[in-house]
Amino acid sequence: MDYVLEVNGLKKAYKQKQVLQDVSFQVYEGCISGFIGVNGVGKTTTIKMLLGLVKPDAGDIKIFGMDLKQNQRKIKERIGIVFDNGYLYDDLTIKDMAKIISSAYKSWDQKVFQDYIERFSLNQKEYIKNLSKGMRMKCALAYALSHHADLLIMDEPTSGLDPQVRRQMLQIIQEFVEEEGKSVFFSTHITNDLERCVDDVIMLQEGRVLFQEEKDRLLESHAFVKGNKNWLDQENESLFIELNQKGFHFEGLTNQKEKVKKRMPQALFEKPNIEEIMIAYSKK
Repeated sequence: MDYVLEVNGLKKAYKQKQVLQDVSFQVYEGCISGFIGVNGVGKTTTIKMLLGLVKPDAGDIKIFGMDLKQNQRKIKERIGIVFDNGYLYDDLTIKDMAKIISSAYKSWDQKVFQDYIERFSLNQKEYIKNLSKGMRMKCALAYALSHHADLLIMDEPTSGLDPQVRRQMLQIIQEFVEEEGKSVFFSTHITNDLERCVDDVIMLQEGRVLFQEEKDRLLESHAFVKGNKNWLDQENESLFIELNQKGFHFEGLTNQKEKVKKRMPQALFEKPNIEEIMIAYSKK
């Protein structure tokens, strides 16, 4: 499987504060990659680097096999962008905003845009400032997908949206990657959305990539364990990422499930979700 995006050794500091220390990961063609981490770990800074909006102090970025520094124009022609905080002009209508965005892409397809507008029940004469958060994000997604992009980069696209709109957007994303050669890089703190659609998960922690793992393998390799506190000793405690003791019992998250099963065969094992895994690693 080919890489559509390769990031190697990114570093960035602001006023002597190291935001990114050594960030490296890959996004595979035909996959949806989830980019997670608590607020302030450098997710948005990384995304801005992928878009050429922020220059790294060190490191390299390749998109579609091309170096970003030398091929920004070619690369941007093939990228769709959706930001949570928006890049739309409030005082323009949906139609006028489309005219501005379409002028930036040689491959803009007005018919595709019109199809999305109809699908999202948007009125092109409506002003951006009058749109709800959900309508703004649908608008942004329509703009991002109307020039036949091969890579969709999204920063918190479902933040603040009601469940119905979130589900519709996730459906569009999944349909997008079903087309040959399409990929998505999806940053979010709403990890329930990731479990519905992503293929792999990249976790950023304190400016570094803590892990990159296939979603199913990540969930299968971790477990919530509950049992008697008397079963804990120094060696057993070292098998847990997070451990809480209450009264005569304990519960904790482990990434060494098989070792824990051998040492505590009577313990109760439960499958965690991505959010629980992220929070446990963040606390550690």
